[in-house]
Amino acid sequence: MYRPVTGRSSLATKLLAVAFLLLLYSGACRTKKTWPVSFPQEELRKRLTPMQYHVTQERGTESAFAGEFAHHKEEGTYTCVVCGTPLFSSNTKFDSGSGWPSFFDLMKEESITLTDDFSYGMHRVETTCSQCGAHLGHLFDDGPRPTGKRYCINSASLAFQSKDSASSIATAEGGASSSSVNDGKTEL
Repeated sequence: MYRPVTGRSSLATKLLAVAFLLLLYSGACRTKKTWPVSFPQEELRKRLTPMQYHVTQERGTESAFAGEFAHHKEEGTYTCVVCGTPLFSSNTKFDSGSGWPSFFDLMKEESITLTDDFSYGMHRVETTCSQCGAHLGHLFDDGPRPTGKRYCINSASLAFQSKDSASSIATAEGGASSSSVNDGKTEL
């Protein structure tokens, strides 16, 4: 009996469909990456709050309008809560109405890694800390000028270094600035 070679078998077609659905509903389309800075998971569970761990390590999301920095107005620098990498200046923070801290620009372009995220059946761009791989939030193209970008970031993925405390630390240390934040958790 003649069977055309051009089509796939029924089993192969089903396996491809299942693989596609798993990819579609499992989240970001990315390969495992080795980050420049890493921490043992046991250490992170002890050092971070349960919400910080859930957001940064399990790619979770905090509730809108509930995060510590949603309405935060102080001048300073927002850093990665996991590794302390400077990410955003308060000068680029704006109220997007989304309920999460939003920024229109990065302190340094290389501080964040962007990855396609297909979770929940839609396409978004995930933002992660380029140093430790912590999940931060997502990037959207509906922000204000001059960039048109909206970095929609979970408060739980951020720490904050106020401008005033950075100045007092620099003075106390003879001019050396520090970006660590002591919020009751173990310092890096």
